[in-house]
Amino acid sequence: MSFSSLAMPGGLRLAGFFLSLGLSLGASAATDALVQPQSLIVDRSLSEQQATSMILAARRYDTFWHTGDEALAREALAPGFVDKTPPAGRKQGPEGPLLASRAFRTAVPDLSCVVEQMLVAGDRVVVHLRFRGHFTGTFDQLKGQGQPVEFIATDIYQVDQGKIVANWHIEDNLTLFKQLGTL
Repeated sequence: MSFSSLAMPGGLRLAGFFLSLGLSLGASAATDALVQPQSLIVDRSLSEQQATSMILAARRYDTFWHTGDEALAREALAPGFVDKTPPAGRKQGPEGPLLASRAFRTAVPDLSCVVEQMLVAGDRVVVHLRFRGHFTGTFDQLKGQGQPVEFIATDIYQVDQGKIVANWHIEDNLTLFKQLGTL
């Protein structure tokens, strides 16, 4: 996490506050294993407790996409989770992302996810993600030949009481489908 990039609106820097926030997030082995954003910007009007719980929910969910560990998604998502931009046929609730991850990992088993940016404001966390891997499995009827896959996504999480209750997301599917050879 880059503390030098923690510029606040109006040019204020609260690196000390966020350094303590980062240390509190990294205090246990469980949070040490979570993905870290390369850049973190947090609304200074949020309490430390609110910011910490929002960041933790986002890091758990992003680590789920990085590792496929479904327990992390279940910890991060509220039982009534709503996908505000689901692809056709995707189930609502926490089961939707779990099924999507399983399906995509059959095509790209070594999928990884980097959180390039995380912005925390109000009740929202915005993340800019970069996914990488190799298409060695199958996608629909297409068999991968080991070609590299790299695409970006941006998600907006609405967080309430430390759980993601809603998500708006957009993926660079044009780049992805070209790399998979479906276009």
